[in-house]
Amino acid sequence: MEKLIINNYEEFAARLGEKLGESQWLLVDQERINLFADATLDHQWIHVDTEKAEKESPYKSTIAHGYLTLSLLPKMWNEIIEVNNLKMMVNYGMEKMRFGRPVLSGSRIRLVATLHSIENLRGTCKTSIKFHIEIEGERKPALEGLAVFLYYFE
Repeated sequence: MEKLIINNYEEFAARLGEKLGESQWLLVDQERINLFADATLDHQWIHVDTEKAEKESPYKSTIAHGYLTLSLLPKMWNEIIEVNNLKMMVNYGMEKMRFGRPVLSGSRIRLVATLHSIENLRGTCKTSIKFHIEIEGERKPALEGLAVFLYYFE
């Protein structure tokens, strides 16, 4: 799917309620999980001990940290959309976020995004993006919620 190009508030607002796109599938392998564990100092065995997970985890595999899955949202969002004519963009918050399924090591995930709401706040564009991070081959998403971004157009 081609990247959506947005140049101003009006072009963004015209997409209200629409699916904006889907990212490419992204592999969440053990190396990525281990690097995240090192960065966050979260080395719980369910994430990093492949032998113990194979024997003792109900998933028979290590799983990605939930916050690793969340942290990949900006990378995948940038595959879906290009917003031009900006002074800056700010991650404003997350709402109604919930983890649905664990991401097993070796799984592929992707972002599916819809423009849930948009407001013009004295020249600042506040968007609420309904997102689902899907796991390839699974019906239930790994993560879903609303990502709120502030876009400051020039």
